[in-house]
Amino acid sequence: MDASLARPRSIILASRNCKTNAGIPDVSASAPVTSAIILAAGVGRRLGPDQDGPKVLLKFGGESLLSRHLSALGRHGIEEISITVGFQQELIVAEVERLGWSGRVRFVQNPDYRKGSLLSLAVQEKALRAGRPLLLMDGDVLYDDRMISALMDAAGENILLLDREIEPGDEPVKICFRSDTIVDFRKVPEHAHDRYGESVGFFRLSPGMAARLADRCAAHIAAGHLHLEYEEALRDLILAEPHRFAARDVTGLPWVEIDFPADVARARDEILTQLQAA
Repeated sequence: MDASLARPRSIILASRNCKTNAGIPDVSASAPVTSAIILAAGVGRRLGPDQDGPKVLLKFGGESLLSRHLSALGRHGIEEISITVGFQQELIVAEVERLGWSGRVRFVQNPDYRKGSLLSLAVQEKALRAGRPLLLMDGDVLYDDRMISALMDAAGENILLLDREIEPGDEPVKICFRSDTIVDFRKVPEHAHDRYGESVGFFRLSPGMAARLADRCAAHIAAGHLHLEYEEALRDLILAEPHRFAARDVTGLPWVEIDFPADVARARDEILTQLQAA
């Protein structure tokens, strides 16, 4: 591990001086969060030919990732959930019905799910412009649901979750700092920084910033950037107004993003065991 990541960090605080955007007032970090967006449209092609359904339906300990998401969000009072679907969407709809969440989940289709994940976020424009704080979450993560508490309780206007125990290489999306300011947010950072950690892929956004994120997605699509990942739109906002973003350190809590067969094995052999022991 990079020695710079070994220094203990608890919370990187952001300014509470909120602004407005598109007529939507931002609110304090204490405002209740009752809605979430889950991105679950992708094919999961990097898992190989043995993966025959959406990643969010992968089961660990007999329970799908989607079931774990809904249970964790429900325990934290979040019962308005909008899921981006695409690849084999009927299976996701069926799982939601089986779990008894049909009345609390809205499905938004991304017909271009084989392109960049930016499109899966862009189709959530209605949720992003709803004028409420919200959570934005990758669907392909097995995690300790104390991460939801950390995300909701963190001080600051807009929150990213950070793990200092980052895997080597270019695959992890990195949250990069100079002093306590986020100066880059990318797999391969461009800007000079003192230290970095890995993004978990979970975010809390104020109403105004969520609306601005919808604007940035629309701008990229208008420019023909159809194969971008959604993190690029978030990066635009972070670099424009870094004082409005903060990172909550969740190092030590078990989690894994599932992209490759090795991630599935780690989820089953390591992360699930830690979750069951917690």
